[in-house]
Amino acid sequence: MASGQECCETHSPHPDAINKVREEMCDKKTISELAQTFSLLGDPVRVGILHALSIENLCVCDISELLGMSHSAVSHQLRLLRTAKMVKYEKIGRKALYSLDDEHVETLIKKAIEHAGHR
Repeated sequence: MASGQECCETHSPHPDAINKVREEMCDKKTISELAQTFSLLGDPVRVGILHALSIENLCVCDISELLGMSHSAVSHQLRLLRTAKMVKYEKIGRKALYSLDDEHVETLIKKAIEHAGHR
């Protein structure tokens, strides 16, 4: 930092603020899980899949066509998202119809899109 204005000029912590945060802060396991979630969201393909699924439930064929990717590449990304409990699927006949796992994932995607548009 060149100017030093982004940092305190002296080391003088605020115990009340620190104690408040300590009491309310998530445990290390939860923080690690959050980091894994954000890591998954760091990939444009996965974000594209989640965004598409926030609009409509889709099968692998639909997502493949929409994103211009192979079925196997889409399936791989969906497997990662499924493992992280961000998407789920329902078998309908011979197709697997994918959707967001729950309203929390939908909220996360919509808020991220809102934030990106706010810049």
